[in-house]
Amino acid sequence: MIKALLLILFPIPTWERIATAQRQVIPILLTHLLPLLLLGSVAEGYGMVHWGKLRGEVPYIQKFPVGHAVIYEIVQIVVLIAIVFVVAWLVKALGDTFHGRHNLRQAFTVAAYGLSPVFLMRIFDMAPWLSPWVTWAIGVFLAASILYKGLPRVMQPDPPHAFGLYLMSVLLLTLVTGLERFVTAWYLKGKFPALDTLISNIASHLHL
Repeated sequence: MIKALLLILFPIPTWERIATAQRQVIPILLTHLLPLLLLGSVAEGYGMVHWGKLRGEVPYIQKFPVGHAVIYEIVQIVVLIAIVFVVAWLVKALGDTFHGRHNLRQAFTVAAYGLSPVFLMRIFDMAPWLSPWVTWAIGVFLAASILYKGLPRVMQPDPPHAFGLYLMSVLLLTLVTGLERFVTAWYLKGKFPALDTLISNIASHLHL
């Protein structure tokens, strides 16, 4: 969380430290990404249980059982980690099309830290009255802002290709995270009753 805040408030020196450290994928995953996702999931799960979420065509507040919220948040963490790897792979592929020579570590660093504002804003998903699209839009805007300063420092593309790589990376980030937000927003509105039943059954068998 601290790193995510530093990227938003002091992007240039924070990216400089990240680029200099050259941390590998697993340390970034375990010490930065996973704690940030857990923080957002705990906050959202707490809100689901204690305050509920808007559901239905005619919106009403529904509180979720603890087990249901736990299973939902675990699945969401797994999906979001997968999204980071997908974005990293896409950024690396984009870099290659711009005649760059980038490795997975560089692309994963850009994806994991670049998406930090999107994941940080999930904390505010705990509020039932706040649209999930608002938190997502703010997160994407902040991500685009910090990537503008961070992507060239980590990926080190050729100067003529840097802005094109940045624009395409932001576009792909927006599309991938927007698709995830679309699915979760529809689920929380009750659009997937079969999935609701499945999660409830799993939670009951696990005695959560």
